[in-house]
Amino acid sequence: MTLETETVLDRRRMRRSLSLWRALAVVALVASVAALAFGGGRALSLGDESQIARVSVEGLITEDRDQLKMLKKIEAADHVKGLIVFINSPGGTTTGGEALFQAIREISEVKPVVAQFGTVAASAAYITGLATDHIVARGNTITGSVGVIFQWAEVSELLGKIGVKMNEVKSGPLKANPSPFQPVDEAGRRTAEAMVAESQKWFVGLVNDRRQIETSGVPGLEEGRVYSGREALTYKLIDAIGGEDEVLRWLREERGVSKSLKVVEWKPKRDFEWGGLGGAAAWAMGRLLGLSDLDLSRMGANAASVERLRLDGLVSVWHPAKN
Repeated sequence: MTLETETVLDRRRMRRSLSLWRALAVVALVASVAALAFGGGRALSLGDESQIARVSVEGLITEDRDQLKMLKKIEAADHVKGLIVFINSPGGTTTGGEALFQAIREISEVKPVVAQFGTVAASAAYITGLATDHIVARGNTITGSVGVIFQWAEVSELLGKIGVKMNEVKSGPLKANPSPFQPVDEAGRRTAEAMVAESQKWFVGLVNDRRQIETSGVPGLEEGRVYSGREALTYKLIDAIGGEDEVLRWLREERGVSKSLKVVEWKPKRDFEWGGLGGAAAWAMGRLLGLSDLDLSRMGANAASVERLRLDGLVSVWHPAKN
């Protein structure tokens, strides 16, 4: 074997070895990020040091089991001395708001809880805020929208135009009524209206109870109106105007939480999703394996976005009016 041949073979072995170590390094990075980001369902850097927890309720609200589990952990965590709930959401499903309300009320039994409203905190997001002991909003926050909506598409005319006929056999006239496959009849409409009215009564009752006001005396509240933060303060729908400084002032001055405590962001523990350093590691792995056209970092995010679009059942969400 010539010296030149041996040199070529050595180079090939070296390249294979280098590729292997690169792959192992990327796998180790992904595993480390997963352990750090998702291992504890919260920020791990402070361990069990006394702190104020902060959780964010953003986007469309649904009944999120991972989020509810995290709130249970906060309730049981002795080193968490208070909770800030940052809310920036137009609402979502009524059951999602109900589940958050119940979980936050249970926390408030053992430690102070305060809400900080962002750009919008309406409908089911306002239900979430009602669960806290104190609500702070910006002057231009959009809030309120106390109400429930039940919507369905009706496509019977479209089906007729394309030559499709729906046949059905059902146990009673109110089964699957209203239905998207036939014009709504009076019985179906009455059933839907009764269900919406009952849920609206529950929502209004929460406002009466938690805010200690007569909702009938607040202009437009029972009709689903929204308010700016300044208007909401006037009608006692919130307690103060401000941001996190005002939130912390209330925790310290009104509830005796130590000024030395740091605010620590808690996030739900979820199945592994590509994002952040994990996304970068996924991109590097794709390049290493010749998959440069496959954007792995977006796969988990897209799946989550599609899931958020599923708003079945009664909905309590603010829809801006269209001109």
